[in-house]
Amino acid sequence: MAFKDLLVVVDDSAASAARIDVAAQLAARNDGHVTGLYAVTPIVLPGYIESELPEEVRDNQRRYAQELAAKAEALFDAAMRRHGLTDRSEWRLAHGNPTDAAALHGRYADLVVVGQVDPRRDRDRPVVLPQDLVFECGRPLLVVPYVGSFYRVGERVLVGWNGSREAARAVADALPLLAAAKRVVLLAVNPKPGATGIGDEPGADIARNLSRHGCRVEATRVSTDQVDPGDTLLNTVSDESCDLVVMGAYGRSRLREQVLGGMTRFMLEHMTVPVLMSH
Repeated sequence: MAFKDLLVVVDDSAASAARIDVAAQLAARNDGHVTGLYAVTPIVLPGYIESELPEEVRDNQRRYAQELAAKAEALFDAAMRRHGLTDRSEWRLAHGNPTDAAALHGRYADLVVVGQVDPRRDRDRPVVLPQDLVFECGRPLLVVPYVGSFYRVGERVLVGWNGSREAARAVADALPLLAAAKRVVLLAVNPKPGATGIGDEPGADIARNLSRHGCRVEATRVSTDQVDPGDTLLNTVSDESCDLVVMGAYGRSRLREQVLGGMTRFMLEHMTVPVLMSH
């Protein structure tokens, strides 16, 4: 099944242009529909300051928020025209927390396109948090880096495979892209063999499944105690010129990843190409 209904979360950052373009190219390739979502998030001030604000200041805040939303809509509309999607797109405004808004609207889409959090961004302006949205949305996320342009997504795909439920979910969710890809590299890093691991030939079972869907897939594994698994994955992305990573999100608890680190957290912080992730 192709991705026919995509939701892209738009904000007032410079990275929105690349994010919208990724959503548009996927929709154009699949004869799909794109919905642009912009969350209007008023600046929250302490109560004692809020109560003293003159009405003129409040009006200026509202006017500024409207201007930002209008610029975002113009950016979205221009991208839809470039990709021939004017008749297959719509614009939505939401109010409130952007992660909550994306979770709500994303449940009615096949794929939700969001941005990697830019650590340089003003922390006073809330943004969509992929690490929360992947739990709340119930749909696969395509997280686009905050730096770079991505003119073709899904031609050469790297699948991070560890045999987990989350990885299996991500592979199933990404099947429309995997089946159309020119090449799929299925990578197992430091795989555990045997019945409690992912077999004596790591990745062979899921590669066989993908091949039955017409995927041009090859399985490979890397065993090393010299390089961090996240760096190994990113090195493979570079070596194989991949333009997309597919992976499961949070195979262990989010708290444990926050304390000890983990692949999900690493990729959300260090991704170099778009990452499709599911939980």
